[in-house]
Amino acid sequence: MKYLVCHLSVIPCRKEPSDTAEMVTQMLFGETAVLLEKQNQWLHIETTYDKYNCWIDEKQVLPVTLKEFQQIEQNNRYLVNELVQIAQVNDQVIPLTLGAVLPNYSENQFSLTKNSTFIYEGSVIDNKTTQPTQIAEYAFMYLNAPYLWGGRSPFGIDCSGFTQMVYKLCGLKLPRDASQQVLLGEPLNFVEEAQTGDLAFFDNAEGNITHVGIMLDHNKIIHASGNVRIDKLDHYGIFNTEKQKYTHRLRVIKRYF
Repeated sequence: MKYLVCHLSVIPCRKEPSDTAEMVTQMLFGETAVLLEKQNQWLHIETTYDKYNCWIDEKQVLPVTLKEFQQIEQNNRYLVNELVQIAQVNDQVIPLTLGAVLPNYSENQFSLTKNSTFIYEGSVIDNKTTQPTQIAEYAFMYLNAPYLWGGRSPFGIDCSGFTQMVYKLCGLKLPRDASQQVLLGEPLNFVEEAQTGDLAFFDNAEGNITHVGIMLDHNKIIHASGNVRIDKLDHYGIFNTEKQKYTHRLRVIKRYF
């Protein structure tokens, strides 16, 4: 088995082995994957964090040994705590986005392999010590990030990528897609029971889960729809005050902590 780590700020992960194929998710710097198969320049991978299968260009990841892979996975608690910050390695700089992993981090340094030492002097999150009570704090850091199908960074993010990343910053693991996230957690009986950090899920006319957002106080929700925004929510769904209409139909609210 071969092991890989993302050594660029953010890379596209596609549904098929083609540059024009749908982007279904992204890998951020420091995240790892295992190789399933190879077709020319394209690698079929399973991401380590959320077990997501997708295709990436081999030029955009770095092969690592089993030992290096294990060291990264055992020492991946430190994450970037800024919208974007610079890491330096040798004479090069690499922009890192919010939630990127800083493997083997200690005293402003981290490493991907035994031969690479990066300097990072920005703010750091230790997601082993963050709490669910900080979910709103980290959710607000993504405010006004543009919506991007498959995105997971402040420069483009989708609804389930948003919930997954905010929970990741607080040390809570979620699957990648809303249809997977809704299978976990404990359902609430009424909207009035919702607390900050609960997830609200929304369906389409066929009953399929198509949207998710994070509950805030006073029956408000923060979610990625056009951009990461805050709207009102009631027993029917999300009410967009700018459009003066409901935009998403509520299916269920769930609690994960």
